[in-house]
Amino acid sequence: MTLNLFNGEPQHEVFSHMEDHFPTSVMPSATDSFQFANGEDMVLPEIFRFEDLDYSTEEFLIASDTSALLVLKNGEERFENYYITGGRNVQWISWSVAKSFVSALIGIAIEEGFIGSIDDVITQYVPSLKNSAYDGVSIKNILQMSSGARWNEDYSDKNSDIHRLGAVMSGESSLAAFMASIERDNEPGTVCQYNSADTQALGMLLTKATGRSVSSYMQEKLCEPLGMESRSYWILDHTGMELVLGGLNMSARDFAKIGELYRNRGRLNGKQIVPSAWVAASIVPDAPHLESGNVLVGGHVLPLGYGYQWWVPPGDRGEFCAIGVYNQFVYVDPPSGVVIVKLSANRLYGTTNNETENRELATIELLRAIVEVLEDEQ
Repeated sequence: MTLNLFNGEPQHEVFSHMEDHFPTSVMPSATDSFQFANGEDMVLPEIFRFEDLDYSTEEFLIASDTSALLVLKNGEERFENYYITGGRNVQWISWSVAKSFVSALIGIAIEEGFIGSIDDVITQYVPSLKNSAYDGVSIKNILQMSSGARWNEDYSDKNSDIHRLGAVMSGESSLAAFMASIERDNEPGTVCQYNSADTQALGMLLTKATGRSVSSYMQEKLCEPLGMESRSYWILDHTGMELVLGGLNMSARDFAKIGELYRNRGRLNGKQIVPSAWVAASIVPDAPHLESGNVLVGGHVLPLGYGYQWWVPPGDRGEFCAIGVYNQFVYVDPPSGVVIVKLSANRLYGTTNNETENRELATIELLRAIVEVLEDEQ
């Protein structure tokens, strides 16, 4: 099947049942599942402000086809609600939120010695990428979406690279062949051009370096220690390779655990799961081309910075988030101790390149308004 995306059609029935349309690999719920403690129920702000206009929270949640909204403060659940086809045990498509999980796995693989350093070139581990855009490119540049590979992630452009992936998912090609065909566009480490193929290269790195599938490695290194409550799964191509650029499907409560993990600098349930130094490096743009105002998405500047597969809003507050198309969010605000998951099927997403339809920056302001409510309690 090829998904018919970015055309204004409702998508919530598909996004909650991706396993009915594609081959998948299943990661079972953890042997010892972990559930967040219940805190006092909060009331969402009635309005939030974006670009000098007031928006109704309730109307915004409806208009963006929200399926789940989950709010944690200091590890306690303060708000949980499901809409349309969402639900506590519903596995929802991550889209690019998956990228942040892949980054965590890279950090673990380095700690375990499967990968020597982020300064190593990826073709040292993945020889099939020689003579492609990734030949001789460092793992760090790929983590930071600065590989120099030619890429167009314009969802409203039917001829863009992101749309060419449709042939892969319909079985006409493979992810490996697709990756090998990508050409160089600019010098690595000079331009942050958001590129889903970069994450797919990281998935190839994981499989080659560890000798295991991404699903198997993730089950052991993240799903089990994080105590995932529900089964989760990756979408696969016809060769059995995970679509790591966006094919992870999980419940809202399990998505929240990557946010809680990173809020706690890689430690959760009494265990250091991801190295704390890796977490710290992952959520900071460490070069000018990664800072807010310099990051390109589909040829347009997005006013957010970029780390190791994590988005970083401007300012010195220290907030960061995983973001996927159609308004998937895992938002983390360390100063307040808040983690928020918003899963959505915003039907207008990608129909244009405008914020009016895509609602990403507006969503961040909604999430910030929720944080303010919780901070005002103190």
